[in-house]
Order: sequence, then C-alpha cells, then structure tokens
Amino acid sequence: MINSYKKFWSNVFNFSGKSNRPDYWWPIIINWLLAVIIIAIIQAITGHPFEDIYNFRDLYANMVSDIIAIIVWIGTLSLRIRRLHDTDRSGWWVLLNLVPVIGVIWFIILMLLPSKDSRWN
Repeated sequence: MINSYKKFWSNVFNFSGKSNRPDYWWPIIINWLLAVIIIAIIQAITGHPFEDIYNFRDLYANMVSDIIAIIVWIGTLSLRIRRLHDTDRSGWWVLLNLVPVIGVIWFIILMLLPSKDSRWN
C-alpha cells in the first residue's frame, strides 16, 4: 500500500509505462480518504463550508487547495493512462469517462481488469 502511494507521487507527470491494479487502486482510495478527512478538519476549524470565503485566510486556503487538487488530478490522470497501458489499451480510453454513467461504469471495469503483456514498457 505504501509503495503504491510512493509510486503515485514519484510518477505524477509520467504518462508512459504501466501501473498494475494495486498501484492504481491504493492511491485512489488513499487520496479520497485524505480529501474527506482534510476537508472535514478545515470545515471544523473554520466553522463554515470549505467553499465559502469570508476573509483572506479563507481565500488563501481555497487557493492552496485548488493548486493541490490540480496536481492530484494530473497525477490521477497519468495513473489512469498507465493503468490502461497495463491492460494493453491506449491512454485515449481515459476519454471514456466523459460519457455519463455508462462510460464511467465501463472505465471502472477496465480498471479492474487484470494486467496483460503488451507493447507498453
């Protein structure tokens, strides 16, 4: 689990290569849990929803969270593309997520498929 998460952060901007199932699912689960916990803590400290901005401290916290969210989004995109490579598919299959409901379900199924020997290294 920890190695998978370390690999996620060391390959944030790596859109080539492969990622196996544990290297995909552990970072996804950990990032979601961390996001929920951190947002709950920030909302408890400020006493209002995270998106509401009442002063410069709120604005600063919101800007920092947006920057972190962009970096994690890029890392997740690269991880999804590497996972697709591991199932012997092109990274362009990531666009399947743009299709409402059916596309997202299909993409999750692709992420659950076992690894295949492929042309991607």
